[in-house]
Order: sequence, then structure tokens, then C-alpha cells
Amino acid sequence: MRHFDIVVVGGGVNGAGIARDLSGRGHSVLLLEKADLAQATSSASSKLVHGGLRYLEHHEYRLVREALGEREVLLRTAPHIIWPLRFVLPHRPEMRPRWLLRAGLFLYDHLARRVSLPGAEAFRTAQDPRGAPLKPEFTHAFAYSDAWVEDSRLVLLCAMDAAARGAEIRPRCAFQAAERHPDHWRVTLEDGEVVQCRALVNAAGPWVQKALDAAHALPPGKVRLIRGSHIVLPRLYEGAHAYILQNDDRRVVFAIPYEGRFTLVGTTDVPHEGDPAEARCTPEEAAYLCAAVSRQFRRQVAPDDIAWTYSGVRPLFDDGAEDPSAVTRDYVLKLDEAGAPLLSVYGGKITTFRRLAEEAAARVGAAIGRAGTPWTARATLPGGDLGGRTHEQFAKEMARALPLVPPEWLPRLVRTHGSLLPEVMAGEPGAHLGATLSERELDWMRAREWAATAEDVLWRRTKLGLHMTEAERAAVAARF
Repeated sequence: MRHFDIVVVGGGVNGAGIARDLSGRGHSVLLLEKADLAQATSSASSKLVHGGLRYLEHHEYRLVREALGEREVLLRTAPHIIWPLRFVLPHRPEMRPRWLLRAGLFLYDHLARRVSLPGAEAFRTAQDPRGAPLKPEFTHAFAYSDAWVEDSRLVLLCAMDAAARGAEIRPRCAFQAAERHPDHWRVTLEDGEVVQCRALVNAAGPWVQKALDAAHALPPGKVRLIRGSHIVLPRLYEGAHAYILQNDDRRVVFAIPYEGRFTLVGTTDVPHEGDPAEARCTPEEAAYLCAAVSRQFRRQVAPDDIAWTYSGVRPLFDDGAEDPSAVTRDYVLKLDEAGAPLLSVYGGKITTFRRLAEEAAARVGAAIGRAGTPWTARATLPGGDLGGRTHEQFAKEMARALPLVPPEWLPRLVRTHGSLLPEVMAGEPGAHLGATLSERELDWMRAREWAATAEDVLWRRTKLGLHMTEAERAAVAARF
């Protein structure tokens, strides 16, 4: 029987982040994930690294401050998959007065130290190109800064870093059951193997309760499943900025430049019933998001315009709020020491995953006698060492270093692999498989990124499925 210090259940951003942190503190770690890494909630986000401007209305100042601080950390440690994004906030007089928006943005700019991003500004829409997509009744707007992230690659990079530090990463190997003893757990894997560990971390996301049942442990709290759906539309406007739209129900809806040719619109907040793996954007949600855009943009959109949709289920800690949008997005960690330690993770947002992982690693480490030293705030993720160069500067350098790679592929490749690109694309690219995917890159993803299906490659490690024909997608699938 193999022995580990800690078994982590769940290969989303929280589980991968915790496995990475624990491995860097010297613990032996096994990460179990029943499907692909980031297959569920962590690849279905709005792709934002942000403080959460709307959380100020719910007085979640600590959460916003922490998230704003983490925004700077993540921009520094993973600059190839995280980059600044400017947001335009049109003023709707019937929703919130201008003085309130101005005050909220001032607070947003000053709750945490801002190093790399410009502050907020106000402007008249008629005098600024950013006002052009808006209907003429919107005469004033604000702009402020946040950031964008390739969410599923963030999870993948955490898993890669954990593996480089000694962790064993097991996608497509579900956690079946666990038997608790005073000083250890016996954990049964999907393939029948039984391993022993000193502590168990339940980071199963929407399946947190199911994992507790498999461990025969009492739930330390209730989980509330909230579905967030997104739609992808043909590009609605020119420019690299995003919009945050105040909707009629006082929620906000984002419109974000996406994959060059598209605009990403989201998200909804509705209770989810049934299996989280079956979450889909309903016709009602699609119509809601289309209406939010059409209410404020000159260009009208309808569900027939949608190119793609995706949905994820947030496993929020049930704090009793009636409105799904008001349920806290803060994370909650529950440590059960009635025998070998069991740490359960509730909630959280992608922006604060590193802080969540840091706290979880310290708590579960202390429970087995070695808390270790925090280290991730200063460590770049794989591919993140661009040497202070911009994406454009690094792409020019790669054009000289990799003459066999078509230069028009490099912007996407740099944003995917960063400083690992010379290793990824060493030698002949091989067959061109569609969009900017080559045989060489596909082989890398299969060998080094745990890709086991075409879906893993085309919709999580990249979003190239949006840019390929049906025949090209089928040809990639045939290679598996």
C-alpha cells in the first residue's frame, strides 16, 4: 500500500492550488479528479481576475480587498495567461446615481495597493469611441481596471507545478471511498487501489457533499448550488475593452472581448438542481443575457446569434441569503479533527484561489504537525517567466527562435504556453490540425498536460474549438 501525507479530492482551481501549495511545503500529495482537470466550475467562469465591484454593495469589503491584492499577485506570477482589462460602466440614472458609482470606484481603487493598473475615470460617451456601441440615451460612463484569466489553464499550471514539486496528479481517477482511523485515512480509488494518508482535503466543488458521504463524515455546513451561464456571440464591438452593464434586476452582466472574433456575455445566478455535471444554459438564461445586451447596446442580439454557451455550478456556502446574487462568494474552510484530519472547502472565487490554498495548506499541514512556510505569492507559475517582456515583445523573440512556426500563430501560442513555448514547439510543428493547432502542440498536451480527449484540447487547454470547422474538430478527435 502506498502512503501519502495528504490526498486532495477535486481537480478544480481550489484542489490544484492546494496540491501545489502543499507540495511546495514538502508534503507528499496525491490529487484525485474524476474527470479532466478544470472540467466543471473552474473552466466555466467569466474568466476574470477581479475584486468584484458589485460585492461592495453587499458590504463584502474584506473579500474585495483580498481579491484586489491577489489581482496584483496573479498578474505578476502568470502574465502569459492573465492580463489587464479595462471595463466601461455605462451610467443608468434610474439604477444608481453617478455619485454612488464614483464613490464605489474610488473605494475600489483604494481598498488595496494598486501597482500595475490605471485608476478609474469618468467620460461622456459622445466624446469617446468606447461610447459608440451604446444606445444614445447613455450619455455618461465610467472606466476602471481589472484583469482577465485563461481559467482552465490556470488550473492546469497549478497541477503542472505541483507535479514538478513531487505531487501525483490523477485525472480521470475518482475518489470512491475513505475509511477513517485515529491517525490516518485509507482511501479507495476508482481503479481499486487503496492508499493511506495522514489527512484528507475535500475540494470537490459542487460534489463536496458527495465526497463527505463517501468518507462517512458529517457535513460541517450546507452547500448552495448556483448556476452561472454564459453565451458567446459574434463580436459586438471594436476595441480591447469590456463592458459591465447594470441590468434591470440590479445585477450586472459582463460583455468581454473573447478569442478575437467573439464577445463573451455572462453571467446568470440561478439555483441549480440535479447533477452539476449536467449544467446547461437554458433558453431562459440565454434570453436574459441577450436582453441585457440589447437593452444597452445599439446592436440587438437574439438567441439565434449565439455561437456557443457554457454553464458552471458554484458551490457556495449557504449563509441563508434569499437572493442567489447576495450569497457570499467568500470561501469557507471547515477542519474536522474527530480522528485523522478532514478539511472541506466551500465557495471561493478564482481570483482568491491562491489565498484559499495558502490558508488550507497551513491548516491541514498544522493538523498533521507541519504547517510549512507560505511561498506561492512570490513564485511564478509554469511559463510565467517572461523576463519583464510584454506578450508582443516575447512573440517577436519567439519568431526568431522558432522560424518553423508560422508567425501568425505566435500570439495565441505565447498566451497559452508563455516561456515554455520553446520547449513546446521545439523541432518540426508537424501536421497542421486546424486554427493554430499543430501536431507538435497536440503531442505536448497529451504528454505533459494530461489531455486525453479532443474536448480537453479544444475547449479547456485552448478554445480552438470555436475556430475550427466540424471536420477539423472530428479529425482532432480521431487522433485520440
